[in-house]
Amino acid sequence: MNKAKRTEIFTRLRNINPNPTTELEFSSPFELLVAVALSAQSTDVGVNKATSKLFPVANTPEAILALGEGGLKGYIKTIGLYNSKAKHIIKTCQILIDEFDSVVPDNREDLESLPGVGRKTANVILNTAFGQPTMAVDTHIFRVSNRTKIAPGKNVLEVEKRLVRLVPKEFMVDAHHWLILHGRYVCKARKPMCHECVIVDLCEFNQKVLSEQSKVK
Repeated sequence: MNKAKRTEIFTRLRNINPNPTTELEFSSPFELLVAVALSAQSTDVGVNKATSKLFPVANTPEAILALGEGGLKGYIKTIGLYNSKAKHIIKTCQILIDEFDSVVPDNREDLESLPGVGRKTANVILNTAFGQPTMAVDTHIFRVSNRTKIAPGKNVLEVEKRLVRLVPKEFMVDAHHWLILHGRYVCKARKPMCHECVIVDLCEFNQKVLSEQSKVK
């Protein structure tokens, strides 16, 4: 895929969604950090239901630390892996207070030093909270990048590096959100909705499903 085609793909995605953002609900970098930590192997809808009750009560490192691990679990027990997530979040709150003056760091090294924060989570925080041109490759972005041939790769890190290198700079800050949403709602894993896709003529997927009637069942 050449640069002109990639530029046109992201131009179209921008035209239908000029201001994309995460579907996780948050109002501060700390709330986003907690929400992303909770979102692993969970849906954004499920996380939002839990945080809609948690954040009005505790939305700072100090407040969540005051809840304690047991108290936090009471708010997030509907989320998968909530025991380990609660443990990581409590530890993270203590570190933020002790080492970062309760402020979420805006660089990868410090973010990845926090319990349970890996490269993908750090990329989400850097991009969504701080507007940095990072690419957090989840299953949706990995699939869309390989299927369309925007930036094919054998693993998430390879795809991430290719996207950072190949996505035109004017689109980089928002590209992460466009690709996730496209994968979540259009370029689905089992039944891609090619008949509703705004980039179908640019996509290099060789098994396109071009009409509702011809969808693979």
